[in-house]
Amino acid sequence: MTETPHGGPARPMIEADSLSKFYGDFAACRDVTFTIHEGEVAAFLGPNGAGKSTTMKLVTGYLSPSSGTARIAGHNTSSDRLEAARRLGYLPENGPLYPDMTPRMLLKFFGQARGMDSGRLKRRIEEVIQQCRLEAVIGKPIGKLSKGYRQRVGMAQVLLHEPDVLILDEPTAGLDPNQIREVRKLIKELGKTKTVLLSTHILQEVEAMCNRVVFINEGRVVFDGAPGALGDDPASLDAKFHELTGAAESV
Repeated sequence: MTETPHGGPARPMIEADSLSKFYGDFAACRDVTFTIHEGEVAAFLGPNGAGKSTTMKLVTGYLSPSSGTARIAGHNTSSDRLEAARRLGYLPENGPLYPDMTPRMLLKFFGQARGMDSGRLKRRIEEVIQQCRLEAVIGKPIGKLSKGYRQRVGMAQVLLHEPDVLILDEPTAGLDPNQIREVRKLIKELGKTKTVLLSTHILQEVEAMCNRVVFINEGRVVFDGAPGALGDDPASLDAKFHELTGAAESV
């Protein structure tokens, strides 16, 4: 049984139960089932086009499944969507940021949209500015910021309402090596108090941040377990990636 860092059984916080999404005859994902428990930092791993982003959108309630059920902290994302959203922080790949706003303006806007009272919102804005290291750019238009800083702004917006669950779609995509280090450090820190699921096709993300891996290929789960079961060095991880995607046969 999975336990929390403080001992005792861990609650299931992200649940996908036989999730499928069809567009006509095309299955973007099919019968995807997994559970991420409280205190886990899990990688949703797979090659480009494997169905990661579609599954993430189903789990968060952004898309409705053709069949199956998704739950966040026990709340069905279709029938109890508002309560699920209160427990969830979702950062999609290339998430929407308003380029003419400053980070502070954006955070205030999203906080008000979530109905946060002014006292709590003011406190949380200052806390996430510090947590995401935005002090140097807090008054600059978002459209003028680097990709790394824009990603930090997105992360600050996700953290603003203090969610229990974070779902991050390709959080290091397009960043340079220094920016990647900063984002990975932040995610590892967040994993001490929150349940995190991040999608990636980068094997190093698994080694650097995660204690659980769900591997998807061609819309189906093909592996679910500890990173060590995939290999304990970059070469074996790479070989396992090729094996699970069927790429080894075509090389």
